[in-house]
Amino acid sequence: MSENNIPYEQSDLYRIRHSAAHVMAEAVLEYFPEAKLAIGPPIEDGFYYDFDLGKDENGKPRTFLPEDLGKIEAKLQELLKQNAKFEQSTKTVAEAKKFFADQPYKLELIDELAAGKVDEMGNPISEPVSEVGIYQHRNFVDLCRGPHVGFTKQVKANAVKILRSSGAYWRGDENKAQLQRIYGTAWHNRLELDEYLKRLEEAKKRDHRKLGKELDLYSTTPEVGGGLILWHPKGGLVRHLAEEFCKNEHLANGYDMVYSPHIGRSTLWQTSGHLTWYKDDMYSAIQIDEEEYFLKPMNCPFHIMIYKDKMHSYRDLPLRFAEWGTVYRYERSGVMHGLMRVRGFTQDDAHLFCRQDQMPEEIDRALNFCLHILRSFGMDKFHAYLSTRDEKKSAGDAERWQEPTEALRAALERAGLDYDIDEGGAAFYGPKIDLKMIDALGREWQLSTIQFDFNLPERFDMTYIGQDGEAHRPYMIHRALLGSMERFMGVLIEHYAGAFPLWLAPVQVVMIPITDRHVAYAEEVAKKLQDAGLRVDVDDSNERMNKKIRNAQLQKVPYMLVVGDNEVENDTVAVRTRENEDRGAISLAEFIAQATALVTTKSMEL
Repeated sequence: MSENNIPYEQSDLYRIRHSAAHVMAEAVLEYFPEAKLAIGPPIEDGFYYDFDLGKDENGKPRTFLPEDLGKIEAKLQELLKQNAKFEQSTKTVAEAKKFFADQPYKLELIDELAAGKVDEMGNPISEPVSEVGIYQHRNFVDLCRGPHVGFTKQVKANAVKILRSSGAYWRGDENKAQLQRIYGTAWHNRLELDEYLKRLEEAKKRDHRKLGKELDLYSTTPEVGGGLILWHPKGGLVRHLAEEFCKNEHLANGYDMVYSPHIGRSTLWQTSGHLTWYKDDMYSAIQIDEEEYFLKPMNCPFHIMIYKDKMHSYRDLPLRFAEWGTVYRYERSGVMHGLMRVRGFTQDDAHLFCRQDQMPEEIDRALNFCLHILRSFGMDKFHAYLSTRDEKKSAGDAERWQEPTEALRAALERAGLDYDIDEGGAAFYGPKIDLKMIDALGREWQLSTIQFDFNLPERFDMTYIGQDGEAHRPYMIHRALLGSMERFMGVLIEHYAGAFPLWLAPVQVVMIPITDRHVAYAEEVAKKLQDAGLRVDVDDSNERMNKKIRNAQLQKVPYMLVVGDNEVENDTVAVRTRENEDRGAISLAEFIAQATALVTTKSMEL
């Protein structure tokens, strides 16, 4: 939802950005008249347009240079001020193909519109069309169904900015033409633009890829392969602490920990339906003893096989199987992004198996448990989405969907969460809740999911013996809490800008001796801190004290304990924080008591 709770696609900003994309394409054609046009949709916080600029002198795709973007932005702003009218019309498929005869990407879209495959922006549609939408302003004409503003001047020239360019494959397919994409943003006015640009700058400072390198948390390398993460000691420790806390909480809340292999026979994935519906996102088969095995893209079939290993009574349910299971999915090279989109990742996966009468309580438990864990990490702002049945493609009839859908809705309301309904947005196998965390910059991150599944229990013929002595089908609920550890770590880094809460900080304290004669006392204090369960480094380098403090602050260490003659004499430590707060000298016992209390309570404060 966007301004005044209006869906983004119906908002003023959507029309402003859609119109800005058309005028930007017009500006590009002023400088690159031979360019071929692809698509130019509004997106979250902005818009883009894709172009084919032809080949350079070396036969490689021509790219936009920084100076090109500057000229295009100036021309865009000039054209907006001329106040041309946006005029809407339609053409038959034949007329449109004739009109766009020299635009191959538009011709492909027209053919797919006529076949009922995609719309003007490449989004799936279900019905073929005989007429296509056209929008024109001045001499610029585009295949488009809108909506747009009435006149170009309604897009404020001083509230539009071109952000960057990049390569992009046509239709996201790396086997198709490589295009050049220009990203821009547009707002109601200059003030909104300036505020957005400030948020962008802050987001750059918080970028987990930048901080991951600066704080020595993780790396990737071509020798290992794209999208495969190497966790360094500091990052590995943060991840371990997060996992250890979550696992202990699972055990305390009625979950059983299970483990499953990284590969499984093709017959397993055939039964689950993955080889039918998901094979393009799976890695190629591995031949073992003349049989095909696949790296697992999901953990659920293994948990089902654990369930099926013995007959269950109604008294056994509910069962809650949890696993930190590493899965492998083929992400295209163009979409991999730091920790957020990777090829190998570990899910904090759980599958709940219950009776029909237990289902509402299990949803409440699962949702409240998700909220408890996320709040323990200092994430306390959420927005939820309830995805409901698509009447054209769903497993089971509408009556079967109604009960779990209403149970999900009721759980959201009891939890007091803001939520939107995603009508028809559920997967074919059941309704779901997506829980999104709102970070320090107001951005939404998809983390927890509670997903019903009517499909897998049928495919695997799962049963339990009811009180009536007959076989019954259990309800199955998929529950991802943090989602994947890799993505969660990326979100955690950006939410805190790398300055983790004390309980998660890889180094909690740095001892800073003022001179060499204070090193022995610093090491003595460090030993006492370690004995109290705190993680401590001693900076015994030859740097000046202020440089040592600055180095620790750059590494986001929560506390610096400076020790000199006074501290040695009085058995104290001079406390500084990573926010450059000088708290003065306190007794070592007092500091230990304060710090360990903050760790125990998982406080967000220092």
